[in-house]
Amino acid sequence: MTKVLYITAHPHDETQSYSMAVGKAFIEAYKEVNSDHEIVNIDLYKENIPHIDGDVFSGWGKLRSGKGFEELSSEEKTKVGRLSELCEQFITADKYVFVTPLWNFSFPPIMKAYIDAIAVAGKTFKYTEQGSVGLLTDKKGLHIQARGGIYSEGPAAELEMGHRYLSIIMNFFGVPSFEGLFVEGHAAMPDKAQEIKENAITRAKDFAQKF
Repeated sequence: MTKVLYITAHPHDETQSYSMAVGKAFIEAYKEVNSDHEIVNIDLYKENIPHIDGDVFSGWGKLRSGKGFEELSSEEKTKVGRLSELCEQFITADKYVFVTPLWNFSFPPIMKAYIDAIAVAGKTFKYTEQGSVGLLTDKKGLHIQARGGIYSEGPAAELEMGHRYLSIIMNFFGVPSFEGLFVEGHAAMPDKAQEIKENAITRAKDFAQKF
């Protein structure tokens, strides 16, 4: 069965967030077309996403030195174990849908913590004599992002680092198809905000037919 991870990084729901509204429209349309697929919702603001800290480095160091998992401290076990769960969940999925706003030219920090959890050598990529090689070559992904301003063109395009970062990471993991679906300009043009939102929702529903 095809498994889709629907990964959201916004503290608000679809009634307050443009990215979440477009994301909800997309995933609901996707379900209608692919009723036999498993959809796993991952709300990063509600999940336990450990940051890579001293406990994590200490736990990893003990494991690399040959110690067993049972020899880790309780804090190390909790954090290292959870990071492993997140990575395993990611690599066993077939498709990824990331939903984020554009905050300060990037995405909410909880998304970076999640990426750190799944960027694991030997799992999502490996090192070779020729350099790093991505291991997720049979996956595909989509990033739904809301941008209050216009970042698809003009001088501001150089400032957008959220989608660019995710694109680089997915390429690093070997994901052959990673696309973006953007809703932008609603803050810059409040008189057209509803129209912009509705157009993005229509595009999301159409995109769901072929994803």
